[in-house]
Parts: sequence; C-alpha cells; structure tokens
Amino acid sequence: MTATARTLAVLQLFEADRQVWTVDEIGRALGLSSSTAYRSVRELVKAGFLDPVSRAGYGLGPAFIRYERLVRQTDRLSLIASPVMAELLETVGRRGTIILCRRFRECVMCVHEVRGDPAHAETTYERGVAMPMFVGASSKAILAWLPDRLLKAAYLANEPAIRASGPVSWAEFKAQLREIKRTGFALTDSEVAKGRIGLAAPIFRNDQVIACMGLVVTSSVMSRATVQSHAPDLLKAVRAVSQQVAREALAIAR
Repeated sequence: MTATARTLAVLQLFEADRQVWTVDEIGRALGLSSSTAYRSVRELVKAGFLDPVSRAGYGLGPAFIRYERLVRQTDRLSLIASPVMAELLETVGRRGTIILCRRFRECVMCVHEVRGDPAHAETTYERGVAMPMFVGASSKAILAWLPDRLLKAAYLANEPAIRASGPVSWAEFKAQLREIKRTGFALTDSEVAKGRIGLAAPIFRNDQVIACMGLVVTSSVMSRATVQSHAPDLLKAVRAVSQQVAREALAIAR
C-alpha cells in the first residue's frame, strides 16, 4: 500500500457510527504495523485532518471544516442550482425539501438542499448523506441515463441489492429505467424511508448526466398524485440548470 493509499484508507475508517479511533485500532483495521499507523496518523494530525481526542483516540480535524467552506464557495453546480431550487420550492408551496444529488462511488450523495417550512420538510436527505445507488428517485433519475454497458455491469455487480429493491431480473430492471427515461423523471414511494415520496430528474452536461434535482415530501403532506403533478415544474428547473451548466462546462465537475 502506497503512502497516499494508506492515508486515504485511514480517513475512510471514520464514519458516523465510528468517530474515534486509536492508532492501534487503525493499525489492526488496515493491517499496518504500529509504527506505520503512527506515522500516518501523525502526518494527518499535522495537516489538520485528524485531531487528538480523549483516551488516546483521534477524530476528524478542522481541515475538513475549512475545505467544506471552500467547496460551498466554489462548487459551481450548487451555486447555479441553488436559486432554481429555491424557486421550485416556492412553486410547490414550500412543502418538502428540494435536493441536489451527485454520484459518489457506488452511491448517490446529496450535495445541496433547500428546505421548506419545518412542519413540511422532513427528509433523511441532507448535504453529505449518501444513499444506495439502486433505491429512491434520485438514484434512479441518474441510473436511467447511464450507458447500457455501465448499467449491465452495475446490475451484475449488485444483483442481490437490486432484486431486494424490486426488479427480479435484468430485463425488468432495464425496463423500469427505460420508463423513467421515457417520462424524464423518477417517482418513488417509501423506498428510502417509509412515508417519503420522491420525485427526481437528471441534470446534464453535453448529454451526459452529472447530477439530479428532486423533491422529497412526506405522504401526509402531499399525495403521490400531487407530487407527480409537479413533474413539469421539476423538468423546467433541471432544464434551466442544465443550460447554465452547458455555458460553464469547464467549471463543472462530471
């Protein structure tokens, strides 16, 4: 394992369910000697990516806060989409949450959200939350526009998870995504969380899907039919963002 790979592996140990690690625990988890684990941790502490905490443990450090601020200031996709998302939220009566999502590894991650009135904006989505690639409107709105060769590879690599989400064969999986592509949007009910309805549509750059925008509401706030009635509003919003993205192609990540 190279020094760079080792550094990344250490950072990837830190998740919401495990926020503090000791050097010895890091070494055991990654199969590193105590001295190698210590050197990696020492360099990360020096750079501010890890911080010493109680009982010889380490947690994520302040460098992440600094870079998070820089991302918020410089992420052109979020900056372009934000006013469009705010306008869409007003169109739906400030009920629910408008989210912007991108692929991240084998997941779909929320990178920006605009929340409606507190009583109507319950959602498990917020910035930084990653959801399974095969569940929910946001995931399917991105999947449906991927090339067939990538879809088939994803299906073969994740067949048990895909079957658990509904489709029982490659043909059924592909047909489901083809219908989403035909309508231009994905609509799901209680897939990510019980009682949550999601509506999502893709954002493109040069005919390649790079993200999606979606509306997430609870079924007690808006019926499935009402959510679907806002599909034209959503499609108008993603077209506006896609057009602006096309004008700034060099500044937008894929």
